[in-house]
Amino acid sequence: MGNVHELNYLKEKIEDLKKEGTYRKLPVLEGANQAEILLNGRKVINLSSNNYLGFANHPRLKKAAIEAVEKYGVGSGAVRTIVGNMSIHEELERVLSEFKKEEAAFIYQSGFNCNAGTIQAITEAGDLIISDELNHASIIDGTRLSRADKKIFKHSDMDELEQILKENRDKYRNMLIITDGVFSMDGDIAKLPEIVELAEKYEAMTYVDDAHGSGVLGENGRGTVDHFGLHGRVDFTIGTLSKAIGVVGGYVAGSNTMYEWLNHRARPVLFSTSLPPAAVGAIIEAIKMLKESSEYTEKVWNNARYFKEKLGKLGFNTGKSETPITPVIIGDEAKSMEFSKNLLDRGVFVSAIVFPTVPRGTGRVRCMITAEHTEEQLDRAVEIFRQVGEEMNILG
Repeated sequence: MGNVHELNYLKEKIEDLKKEGTYRKLPVLEGANQAEILLNGRKVINLSSNNYLGFANHPRLKKAAIEAVEKYGVGSGAVRTIVGNMSIHEELERVLSEFKKEEAAFIYQSGFNCNAGTIQAITEAGDLIISDELNHASIIDGTRLSRADKKIFKHSDMDELEQILKENRDKYRNMLIITDGVFSMDGDIAKLPEIVELAEKYEAMTYVDDAHGSGVLGENGRGTVDHFGLHGRVDFTIGTLSKAIGVVGGYVAGSNTMYEWLNHRARPVLFSTSLPPAAVGAIIEAIKMLKESSEYTEKVWNNARYFKEKLGKLGFNTGKSETPITPVIIGDEAKSMEFSKNLLDRGVFVSAIVFPTVPRGTGRVRCMITAEHTEEQLDRAVEIFRQVGEEMNILG
């Protein structure tokens, strides 16, 4: 009999990953995450980070983080409900609610925690969750944690959404429609005005995960709800503080009622130490910077348009992206992985995304354009795309 501590069943699964070609080792970033990075000892153009506005290494955020550490220490020392709720946490929630033009904002330690903690807190047995099929993994996991029934509608298919609402309105007490604001793999935007109209018609609540819309869409990066002018009509807006904001954490923006309830029932907040002061100080500074100027959001959009146009002229397929997320769709999984590797060999880091993250046969590299990229860097990246594309017969 084998030794149980050998974890042989996991060793077998790891071997399976190697046979399938999906086993990987983590790339090692040696320094700050910015437009050009030192990766595994080599300087490369970075097209893989969510650092949309270039805030992750911004001097103003670093200074604010250091000042917060000097005043509050490195950790809060407790969960918020005991003695880990610092005045700096309260200030962040005030700043966020003002920025999002909502009554209140409730902070979590990560965007993933937001969905894992909020969905189960606001639904229960006798309710129905209706979710877009391409929603983020954290929404899927948050939905699984709820005792509510679940139904999935085809991606952005408003006819199917209405059919589900119509058929189920009389069977459930509450119905909650959940959608990403911006879909992370294709870069398309949710049909939020139509979703909200249907929600109001059938007396359902609306829940938008705006991880990739926060800091990118709307006035000064206020997000997808602001982009469509739907303030007061979306019940729960989730934002992340780790992408455009450049730090870590997440929040739910909405009503005072939402805030009061989550304060009593959001399990990741009740059972996990609150955000460290350094992160909170840096986030507050980032929101101040967004309120002061639209230069960061304008730059990311200008860069995205510039890069997309150049790739399109070469003949690359950038799908249906409407945002700075720019997928370059290759199709075949193995070819997508090879394309990513060949780009890295030439000095561009852009990760391959393959099944099961995206449907089989839609393998791609996903380019994340930031405000920090210079035109010269983008030109160099496009030229490397051209060289590798031609060599691999992707451009025909």
